[in-house]
Amino acid sequence: MNWKQIQSPFSEKTIRELRTGEGVLISGILYTARDKAHERLCALIEQAKTPPFNLAGQTLYYAGPSPAPPGKVSGSAGPTTSSRMDVFSETILSGGIKGMIGKGKRDEKTKSLIKKFEAPYLSSFGGAGAYLASRIISSKIIAFEDLGPEAVYEITVSEFPAVVINDIYGGDLYEDALRK
Repeated sequence: MNWKQIQSPFSEKTIRELRTGEGVLISGILYTARDKAHERLCALIEQAKTPPFNLAGQTLYYAGPSPAPPGKVSGSAGPTTSSRMDVFSETILSGGIKGMIGKGKRDEKTKSLIKKFEAPYLSSFGGAGAYLASRIISSKIIAFEDLGPEAVYEITVSEFPAVVINDIYGGDLYEDALRK
């Protein structure tokens, strides 16, 4: 597989160029958010309150990093199952998120929202949390510190590997593989 270097936040040009099945190496800023963080962010959006960070144009990584061991920037930081975030997709995407990274399939509604909001879904590698943590070059909690590992972290990554699962044109790597 040829790996394409991209920057996060994703530019509109990058979003339009991403295609299902493409391997990417992401460098730049990602925001971690699991179930509880999504719940809180959605509540703020629905109440027309300002979220603790600007969602517009950002990429969410569905992860809850474990505490950093001595001398490390981050503990294990593998992706969590994305389908658990599907219930929050419409609100989160309407808040301006332009990319999502996790693992596993998305429901039909979320796949249609990916097209509508032009926000691709990528998957990273389950079981590779220690390796993925090595791609994090800085990490800080920016919201919901009381959630511990489920707090929102702003992480800076270098060549963070992911594969485009759902592009903005309706492509679905999992469905394509089943058809083949």
